[in-house]
Formats: sequence, C-alpha cells, structure tokens
Amino acid sequence: MAQPITSRYEFLYLFDCENGNPNGDPDAGNAPRIDPEDLHGLVSDVAIKRRIRNYVQIAKNNTMPYAIFVEHACNLNKHIARAHEEANGKLPDSSGAKKDEVEKARKWLCDNFFDVRAFGAVMSTGPNAGQVRGPVQVTFARSLDPVLPLEISITRMAVTDDVRGTKSWKDYETWEKEQKEDKLRTMGRKSLIPYGLYLGKGFISAHLAEQTGFNTDDLRLLFEAILGMFEHDRSASKGVMTVRTPVFVLKHVGTDSDPEQRKRQAMLGCAPAQVLFEEIVEVRRKEGVTVPRSFKDYEVIVHEDKIPRGTQLLRLPEDMDKLT
Repeated sequence: MAQPITSRYEFLYLFDCENGNPNGDPDAGNAPRIDPEDLHGLVSDVAIKRRIRNYVQIAKNNTMPYAIFVEHACNLNKHIARAHEEANGKLPDSSGAKKDEVEKARKWLCDNFFDVRAFGAVMSTGPNAGQVRGPVQVTFARSLDPVLPLEISITRMAVTDDVRGTKSWKDYETWEKEQKEDKLRTMGRKSLIPYGLYLGKGFISAHLAEQTGFNTDDLRLLFEAILGMFEHDRSASKGVMTVRTPVFVLKHVGTDSDPEQRKRQAMLGCAPAQVLFEEIVEVRRKEGVTVPRSFKDYEVIVHEDKIPRGTQLLRLPEDMDKLT
C-alpha cells in the first residue's frame, strides 16, 4: 500500500492557448478572464482543478479509491450520505451527526475520493461530514504577456425558435417551410485570444497529506493529470491548449545527517516557495519578439546555481520516478 508523502513540494507549469478561450468569465459574457490593470490573462484555480478532476475521472473510471467527489452536475450530499451509511451504518438522526460519526464519515470520504485527499472539501452540508483542508493547492494561472480578447461574429446556419402550438416534429417542419431562407439563419459570437502563454503555481504540504492520506500514488497521478489535463478537454471554444513540458517540481529532502531530523526538514521545507517561482525558473520572450504568437517565441532558463541546499529540482515527466 502506498505511503503518505514525506516531502514538501512546490511546482510550476506552463500552458498556452491558441485561438481559444482558456477560461471564460460569466460576469463578462464569458469573455476570456483578464486582469483589468495590466491586461494579462487569467485562468482560475477552479478551472485547473476541474481539468485535473476530469482527467483522473477518465483515467481511473471514477472508481474508488480514485473516485471524484465534485462531479459535474451532482448533489454532493449524495456522497456525504453514503459516507455515513458506509462508515456508521446509518444516516444521522434529526439531532445531527455526533463528532465521532462526522470523523468516521470524513475519513471514509478521504479514503475513497481522490479530490478530497488532494484538494480538500467542504462536506458540512446535508448529513455533515465536516471539512477537509487539502494538501494540494493551486493558484490562478497568469499569462506572461498581455492578451487581446477578441469577439468574433459567426453565422449560424439554423435557428432554435420555440414555435407555439407545435404538437409534433412535423409541425416544426411545416413552420420551417413557411419561412424565408434568411429568417432561418442567425448571428452568433465567439470569444477568444489569439495566443497566450500562462504560468501556474502549486504547493503540496506533507503535513496535510498525513491528515487526508494523500500518498505517493496520488502524487504521481496528480502530475500525470497536470501533464495530460488538456488532452481530454478539447472543444472548439478552447482552441488549442497545451501543457508545455517540463513541469518543474521543487522537492524538499533535507540536509541533516540524522535521518529523523532530515525527515522533519523535508516535511517543513528547506527554502521558501518563491525561490522556485522567482529565482530558479525564468521564462521570457526571446530577443526581438514584440508580439508572441507561439511557445517558440519564449525561452525557459533554469538557474541551477539558485537551487537551495536540501532541495531537488525535478523535471516532469522525465523525473517522474524521483517524486518519492
């Protein structure tokens, strides 16, 4: 059986979007998210975790212990109720779940749902299984340069009019024949950016992993999902989205000669997270490029001399076997 992870990790990943909408903002007519001050593109942490969940759901066929708690279009209380029935033999009575019942249900959910072990969850609704703080946290991803949101007009060669009085599909066909041809077309709009390279950041806590049971197999699956999260998320609206390898992972391993002390150092960490994000890995436009239109317009520079003592810089997928 896989063991809980024993090292702290930070990770940095790059992905780009070509002629698509990487993350629409429902408060802005589903236009691509941007920072209004500097016009850099944004992709929310929720959007990234949704794609990770979707990959795991496909890869593991949504079966326990890798099932997905936050499924698309589901009632989360369903899973919470099942947790009580499986862990406690029944649902809580009208007075509510007792503390030990909540803890048993919480543990059952951690044991059986990948995203609860990884990201945590609020499960205090319905029958109540408490809350879980997950060891894996990701930030909003931000584009390296400003992006230009465009709204493209398109012609839709059909309509979806709700024709009153119809009782069968034949009535729709009769109505259709009575219309002028130009009345059976309509205009639509698509939002996109021509190109944007985004940088995402993430953190993994070994201490919180102990509490949820997030283990070495989960760790490998997480990075497998990050590397492949757009490969099964294709749609016309998203254009071409690609995770650009390698994914950089800073693993904390400790420096002390005493094994127990070194283990403690590995869990607590040997350097602040910003060392990876601001000093070790540098991403910049190539000289002479003013308007980037592909990943080839950038260069990724790794400053090996900035890697702190007690840490290892891994490059995935090449170093996948070195994660643990």
